Amino acid sequence: MHAIGIDIGGTKIAGAIVDQLGNIVASDRVPTPAGDSTLLEDAVVQMIDSLRARAEEEIVAIGVAAAGFVDAAQSTVYYAPNIDWRNEPFREKLEARVGTAVVVDNDANAAGWAEFRFGAGRLVSDMVMLTIGTGVGGAIVAGDRLFRGGFGAGAELGHLRVVPDGLACGCGQRGCIEQYGSGRALLRMANEIADAGGIGQGLARVRSEHGELDGRLVGEQIAAGDAGAIAALRQLGHWLGQAAASLSAVLDPQRFVFGGGVSVAGELLLEPIRAAYLEHLPARGYHPEPDFVIAELVNDAGVVGAADLARVWVAEHAGTPRR
Repeated sequence: MHAIGIDIGGTKIAGAIVDQLGNIVASDRVPTPAGDSTLLEDAVVQMIDSLRARAEEEIVAIGVAAAGFVDAAQSTVYYAPNIDWRNEPFREKLEARVGTAVVVDNDANAAGWAEFRFGAGRLVSDMVMLTIGTGVGGAIVAGDRLFRGGFGAGAELGHLRVVPDGLACGCGQRGCIEQYGSGRALLRMANEIADAGGIGQGLARVRSEHGELDGRLVGEQIAAGDAGAIAALRQLGHWLGQAAASLSAVLDPQRFVFGGGVSVAGELLLEPIRAAYLEHLPARGYHPEPDFVIAELVNDAGVVGAADLARVWVAEHAGTPRR
């Protein structure tokens, strides 16, 4: 019951053979030819062929994860921000070339599913995952099922609006949590604290030494216990906790899982999230409180989740013709 998972990122394509327990049997990685959809398709096919040649068991399905809007049939990519795809029938094209069942899904959905099945979300039936990277990604599992919405474009949690008429977002709206709870937001907050002096003196010194702050430098200052960097992280956690409280009012998850680069801060990130969550939770004291945990699968979540989603699709649709 091995499957292949492919995770298409803006700079790299990662692929792996994954068994039914979520273990990676073999893996591969190549640069993403993001500017040419034909070359991208060729690169994915070549990776699939290379991995299949290394497989010791039959490959039952192939799952592809990519950033963007994917239809509810897990077939067509409506829109991809980092790839030249607009209404791209990627599943149909791949199946014609590789001769195996293919499932396409959003990359955050794939990562969230991997955590639900094999990582920090196992043993619960309802889970929300927030991926805190350059932006904010999201995935929802409700009643043991991945939530996609009526058109397949649901769970875009980074675009939950938390500040009316707030900061402009790349989605065209203002005040989205992505502008307050992402790695990019953390960097902006760190620079603001550095500009203000006081506890920001350490950040200002690091910025002066290196010319500018970046995510790595802020992360190092957080790990070193710098007061300004910790204050920036607490601001970030406050906004994420507020967003989590709103999500609880709608979804009532048993567990929130936080992944992405910023999640390496661990409990330093979770503590302000929990505090803000309780501060903004409707009917506090009467509403059961979920767990808040850090994701476990890190960089492997995309390929593991994509492979498992494909395996699940085949198991549920055995003998059913494609629509």
